[in-house]
Amino acid sequence: MPGTNLAVVTWPPGVKDRLYWHWHFWWQAHYIDCQVDAALRQPSLERRHRLQDTLRAMSVRSVWRLTANKYYDDKAWLALAWNRALQLDGIHRSKALDKLEFDLLEGIDPVTGVLPWRRAETFYNVPSNGPAAILFARTGRLDKSREILDWIFDNLVRENGLLEDGIRMRMHGPEVVEKIYTYNQGTVLGASLEVALALRDDVGLDHDEPIDSFANSERADASVFYITHIRAIVQAIALHLATPQGVIISPKYESGDGDGGLFKGILARYLAEVAVRLPRDSRENIATRKIAARLVRASAESLWQHRLEVDGLPVFAAEWTEDALLPHNYGFGPASISEAVGLVRIDERDLSVQLSGWMLLEAAARISRATGL
Repeated sequence: MPGTNLAVVTWPPGVKDRLYWHWHFWWQAHYIDCQVDAALRQPSLERRHRLQDTLRAMSVRSVWRLTANKYYDDKAWLALAWNRALQLDGIHRSKALDKLEFDLLEGIDPVTGVLPWRRAETFYNVPSNGPAAILFARTGRLDKSREILDWIFDNLVRENGLLEDGIRMRMHGPEVVEKIYTYNQGTVLGASLEVALALRDDVGLDHDEPIDSFANSERADASVFYITHIRAIVQAIALHLATPQGVIISPKYESGDGDGGLFKGILARYLAEVAVRLPRDSRENIATRKIAARLVRASAESLWQHRLEVDGLPVFAAEWTEDALLPHNYGFGPASISEAVGLVRIDERDLSVQLSGWMLLEAAARISRATGL
């Protein structure tokens, strides 16, 4: 449709893929986020127009009812990406974005104080609440963001410092879903950073102003709670979710394809935020910035080394320590009987996997710009 732009969800695409028969709402939200990264890094009229076309296409494909989506994580990701796009000239707030934000606020459960995974659910998880907490902190709703983060830290921190997935409310009581996913670590890092910086700003502390007096210590007290959690999570990621060389890897329950294809890229995005924006007011924070930067850079180098190239363009691997595979359906037809009957599936075919690689490289580029290295 003229004036619209969406990313095809598989490559090479089938007929249903070209028609967007299966609607991958949150993949397209991350496609928007990646476009924002590129446009901020190197602005151009073409990039801005493409981004505007994608925002328009999201509404068109959703029949102008973005809030009808019952999954709160989907809506939080789109609202986050759309808010970031407002940094670019020519992109403005709309009623659709306002409705998305209010829909998320209205979805907060009055008993737990957090969002369920989807409407009419009793599963409260980090995938919905992490991005929502980032959004609320960035849009001036700091109290809501803090309530969500405090609930996560009270209920979902594992002994090794990593964050569990969520809590299901059962008849016999709450039941923790003990699964570790990379992107959950990333969104909580991002939300904690936004809250910490906002709290410092509220009490008049400059970004890197050292805590070298009793007065400054008192002023920084509220933000230190969240900064301490940032340090602990980054350390846990380096110990448990990365190789000794610092390359981010998928944990046990995380698939490399489908939705799982996005997870490591999301973590990389928010590690870069920590590497660039965490206040340099203490030795501990400086060390945390360095660890976060190392994780992103090592992962980006490994991803690039293991890429394939087709017509001069990269195909990224689902696992950043392994060589990328060319989808078997590339070319004239299936490469084997097992593929022909659907028994072989190459993770690299999914848009999610390629967006994750794009996010990682943009994260590494951001760190390089900030450090001059």
